[in-house]
Amino acid sequence: MTTKTLPLFPLGRALFPDGVLHLRIFEVRYLDMIKKCLDTSEPFGVVPLLEGKEVRSPEGGEVLGRAGTIAKIDEWVALTPTLFQLRCVGTSRFQVQSCEQGQFGLWSGQVAPMADDPIVAIPNTLQPSANRLGKLIADLQKDGTPAPAMPIAPPFRLDECGWVANRWCELLPLSPLQQQQMLMQEDPAERLAQIQRGLDSQGLL
Repeated sequence: MTTKTLPLFPLGRALFPDGVLHLRIFEVRYLDMIKKCLDTSEPFGVVPLLEGKEVRSPEGGEVLGRAGTIAKIDEWVALTPTLFQLRCVGTSRFQVQSCEQGQFGLWSGQVAPMADDPIVAIPNTLQPSANRLGKLIADLQKDGTPAPAMPIAPPFRLDECGWVANRWCELLPLSPLQQQQMLMQEDPAERLAQIQRGLDSQGLL
């Protein structure tokens, strides 16, 4: 299995393939990372933060998840020399083989790519999840939410298990461990089935 070194950005909210992530970068460790990514057009990895805080603290104690998604910077603006605003998109998933903390607390890891989701059509039993997501997208559009600010980016593939499941994984308040589980679930239909059970239990369908 081919591995590569990737700078890692641990977050309480995971990113999934084809997802959108808005970030405000102000910590020294991430400012340096982002500037290098912009200079080289290289991506970085987003992983669930299982323990610790997103903003570095003297206590440390950050524990990173074992899976994540490669993030590509789509749009950016430097509001000040020490404050960047980014819009990133998720590309492919990876498993973290090992990770270490370097200068200023920046994490990097040896990561191995995971296979992209196969295209699996939405079965009738899981259609309620797709319908509910479609209504949410329509409501956002009706409210006039600008396209760049939308939490979900087109094309809207509401007929694919993987795409629908991934968008719900980003929208729902899943715990970091649940996010990791979903990232590592290789069957998109099973991932969506788990999501639908959660939506149903919360009365969201």
